Amino acid sequence: MYIGYLYLAIAIVSEVIGSNMVISTEGFTRLKPTIICVLCFGLAIYMLSLTVHYIPLYIAYAIWGGLGIILVTVVGVVFWKQSVDIPTLIGIFLIVAGVVVVNLFGKAH
Repeated sequence: MYIGYLYLAIAIVSEVIGSNMVISTEGFTRLKPTIICVLCFGLAIYMLSLTVHYIPLYIAYAIWGGLGIILVTVVGVVFWKQSVDIPTLIGIFLIVAGVVVVNLFGKAH
C-alpha cells in the first residue's frame, strides 16, 4: 500500500512540474520546456496508472487533484509572482476539505 503512495507522490510532483512548464513553453514553441512538459505529464499519468493498483482511483485522484492544485498555486505565487485572492484561497480550502472527507470517511478504507 505504501508503494502506491510513493507512486502517487511522483505522479503529483511530475504533474506540478509539467503544469508549471506550460508557462515556459510559450505555446509549445520552445523545444526544451516543451519536452520537459510532455515528459512530466507522461510520467504523471504512468505513475497514476501504477498507483491505482494499490489505491482506489477515486482516492488517488482526489489526493492528486487536491495536492496538485495547492502545489501549482504555491509555485505560481513563489516562482511566477502570480497573485491569489480570497475567493481562490477559499476554493482551494474547499477542495482540500473534500479530499480529507473522502480519505477519512470513504468506505474504501
